[in-house]
Amino acid sequence: MKLVLSSALALGFIASVVIAQQPAPTAQIGLPAAQQGGKIKTIPPAGIAVPDADQKALRASLARLNTRLDAMKGNPRLPDIQIFTKAVSYALDGNEFFTAEEIFKAKELLRMATERTDQLSHGDAPWLKANGLVVRGYVSKIDGSVQPYGLVVPPSYTPDRAHNWRVDAWFHGRSETLSEVNFLWDRMRNPGEFQPRDTIVVHLYGRYCNASTFAGEVDLFEALADVKKTYQVDENRVFDRGFSMGGASAWHIGAHYGTYFAAVAPGAGFVETMEYSGQAQKGVKLTWFEDKLMHLTTATDYAANFFNVPVIAYNGDQDPQAQAADIMARNMAPEGLTLARVIGEKIGHAYTPAAKVQLDSMMDAIAVKGRDQWPREVRFTTWTLKYNRMRWVVVDGLEKHWDRARVNAVVADDHTVQATTSNVAAVSFEMGTGAGLLNRGAKVSVVIDGQTVAGPAPMTDGSWIAHLRKTGAKWALADDDAATLRKRHDLQGPIDDAFMDSFLMVNPTGTPMNEMVGNWAKSEEAHAIKLWRTQMRGDAPVKDDSAVTDADIAASNLILWGDPKSNKVLARIIDKLPVQWSAEGVALGPRKFAAGTNALVMIYPNPLNPKKYVVINSGNTFREYAQSTNSFQVAYLPDYAVVELTTPPDARWPGKIAAAGFFGEKWELQANDGR
Repeated sequence: MKLVLSSALALGFIASVVIAQQPAPTAQIGLPAAQQGGKIKTIPPAGIAVPDADQKALRASLARLNTRLDAMKGNPRLPDIQIFTKAVSYALDGNEFFTAEEIFKAKELLRMATERTDQLSHGDAPWLKANGLVVRGYVSKIDGSVQPYGLVVPPSYTPDRAHNWRVDAWFHGRSETLSEVNFLWDRMRNPGEFQPRDTIVVHLYGRYCNASTFAGEVDLFEALADVKKTYQVDENRVFDRGFSMGGASAWHIGAHYGTYFAAVAPGAGFVETMEYSGQAQKGVKLTWFEDKLMHLTTATDYAANFFNVPVIAYNGDQDPQAQAADIMARNMAPEGLTLARVIGEKIGHAYTPAAKVQLDSMMDAIAVKGRDQWPREVRFTTWTLKYNRMRWVVVDGLEKHWDRARVNAVVADDHTVQATTSNVAAVSFEMGTGAGLLNRGAKVSVVIDGQTVAGPAPMTDGSWIAHLRKTGAKWALADDDAATLRKRHDLQGPIDDAFMDSFLMVNPTGTPMNEMVGNWAKSEEAHAIKLWRTQMRGDAPVKDDSAVTDADIAASNLILWGDPKSNKVLARIIDKLPVQWSAEGVALGPRKFAAGTNALVMIYPNPLNPKKYVVINSGNTFREYAQSTNSFQVAYLPDYAVVELTTPPDARWPGKIAAAGFFGEKWELQANDGR
């Protein structure tokens, strides 16, 4: 085993789970699927035939259980049972039994569900008090689906023991047959690669097989929130770990959400798309908007954030996925950071026993100190307001999305904060109770980009918050601008962002402008619903346009299918959008596209509720094309696009992209965009 050390600030974030090595990528990101010269791979693969007798037995058990569970609605621990029934029903309905053994597993899962139902009906939930391997579930805010996760609860845990527990979040590797049945079965039998002492290990399902991006990354935080309802978690000793695809998850989460973790420990995986997939070496070129969108998920673009988040990378010395740590180290170096690495000797895509001991020792040492929640110096970089926080620095506005933004801030003394920024229009400095960095009795000066701004004094509990906004070149304390239409955190696009929070697909019930648009929209909606089921493991919520309520508008992002003539909700808002769509055509400023053969795809703050999105005619923008390698599961379309329908949809695109672009920072149509 080799150990490559770094400075303390270059350590990192952790995620855990090992299953299978990433298969070699086969598709080319710069080519339409129809030109790739081969069958597009789809996952999950088709399952085996289930004998009629087994089908009947499983469905009968499901029916009995569902009747009992319906009578227990409202019980907060119902998801801990529904994970079993969902697993079996999805496997049956989706043809996702891949071996005969899994039929036996399904029967056992339903037996366990019956046992938990019996216990819960008597007011007991003994699995909440158990040690060892436990499976749990929660209801996702995104689509209302029940999602599973596994726990390894240490022997030292007892319900009556007052203790703030360390938590390691572990991300699993790629397995194309990792149905809920197989995930639950494994999580009740396999403790995983690492079981640190006095630590609760959370094994994330992560929405199956998407390297914990989009809904997969939300799964992490929803699962952790559910864990905290039962266990007292030490917020400063939460670690992010994983291997293979799970290593890619750990890199992604660590680079983008590092503020929440004590350290990151990715094993192998990938950190970007183009070099990992071989497309850069082949000279494949992206469209101009894809090139910008790569800044959303590419972890190396956020390498500077490991200044404040310890990261320790692992790979075997014969593992091709050492490329992930190699390229991250290359990107950290210009930031003055050195990547800490543990390298297994004479091994490929796996851990060596010696490396595991070394990694445990290094993680334990970080856990003793815990997360440095209030460091004197913070360095942060981002390209989007989606990822906008590091410790006490929060970026509230950008001058231009998809260009690099930076904030370097330091507490110079007990009454002065100094900061330099680039491509930042608004920033907050938020120090909570106990930060202890500023003098409670003193007024604080903020020196930002060479300008001195008088800030508020710290509160009596030591907390201190200052919101600043730049007008022209001048910084000043900012007032609340919640009513202002502008791009802000979780309301900044692109299209895929709408599927990281509660959404509702809205069917058109009227007559479309023309048959081609109507048929295309109907087909694309069915396609989006199918991919949500197979890839994101949920049933997309759907309503007719005439059934959408004020409560729906208040609670959810609305995914509007059809056109302004066929969809009643779209008709209500079309005049309030910065693009036009009428019987004459789709118009992007002076550019016009014939209505008979073109359709609009876009995301925008809902004019009926600007705190939520509307999306027109799109689900997640990565399609079957992206299933050959998780590195292709990125955003493919920006804030808006015009789709020419004479070119039929394929596994890559919803049709020919006639124009596409990003709205400006005030959600305005930009004259030089929509190329």
